[in-house]
Amino acid sequence: MESQLHGQWYRGGTSKCWLFANDEMPADRAGIAQALSAAFGSGDDRQLNGVGGASSTTSKAAVISPSAIPGIDISYLFAQVGIGQSAVEFTSNCGNCASAVALYAIQNGLVRPDGEVTPVRMVNENTRSVVVAHVATPGKKIPSNGSETIPGSSMPGIPVNVFFENVDGASTGELLPTGEAATEVSCDGASITVSCIDAGAPACFVSAAELGLSGTEPTAEIRLRLKELIEIRSAASRSMGLSGEGEEPSPAVPKVGLIAPPSDYTSISGERISAGDYDISARMVSMFDLHPAIGITSAIALARASFVEGSLVNDAIDKRALQHTGADDEVAIRIGTPVGVIVCRVQLTESGQVARLGVRRVARRIAHADIDLPLVS
Repeated sequence: MESQLHGQWYRGGTSKCWLFANDEMPADRAGIAQALSAAFGSGDDRQLNGVGGASSTTSKAAVISPSAIPGIDISYLFAQVGIGQSAVEFTSNCGNCASAVALYAIQNGLVRPDGEVTPVRMVNENTRSVVVAHVATPGKKIPSNGSETIPGSSMPGIPVNVFFENVDGASTGELLPTGEAATEVSCDGASITVSCIDAGAPACFVSAAELGLSGTEPTAEIRLRLKELIEIRSAASRSMGLSGEGEEPSPAVPKVGLIAPPSDYTSISGERISAGDYDISARMVSMFDLHPAIGITSAIALARASFVEGSLVNDAIDKRALQHTGADDEVAIRIGTPVGVIVCRVQLTESGQVARLGVRRVARRIAHADIDLPLVS
């Protein structure tokens, strides 16, 4: 393994990601995992000896390369780097990091600015999903700073609209991997009803009411139920065919979380949000803790599930959010999260079928760095 890596550090949405050119990394995933684990200091729960941020939203990386696929500009391999353990997960995707990857592509000459907004077409190597990001390029120039903000951070960045295409069954081959819109899984002998969806990323949703919650409790209160949610994730993983009996499931997929109909709540920042301000409540788990907002792939899966009749999401959502008229119409699914309301845009065909789903993000390059790797005996 090389003693040094060159990387670029980006903020993407509500995450931070280290981005690497593919020719600066080992050729195989095992080598990439070893290099990232060393660079991040992942064996320590504080990641004290590396560049990791010691949280699931800041312990992320992507390896980027030009694409040989017609109509695709770049491909990227997303990595969720372990915290307190040296494992590196390659089982999922990250929409927040996708916004950073798109900006990286323009700032590093992989895609030339084209108009006031430049599209970057990407394929995610983890899931084979096609992601199209529209990056603000005012005056056809490479952007270096932006002034837009999003829920979850008051810090500004460059606007990036991220759209996911061909999301159905990207990982398992089926939109409904269990064959049902709602499925019973067993957790510690109890039967729990869940909706398992594979759209953008495999996800599992459980009604907050089934756990005796409203879904809008303070984060600290919901965090007390993490053990149950992680057990539900493990059971759903087996039901979705993502892991076998006796096999350790991935902590990254399926995404798992609580959903509930809208009700008044207070965000982490103290903002009072009324039930009329959003369409469905979500509290998602990220690896082994609650996500401070919502992962973009979780938002994509949630929005897609809202159109699946019989799913828990479809049952919980305010149905007015799903109404549409005309050809290639777009509806907005407003998701109530701990940090406030995040909007997922769903573009529909004339017959009402989901064509693609997107979320507005912001991105910014933070640093270039040569990362010295520790010696491994």
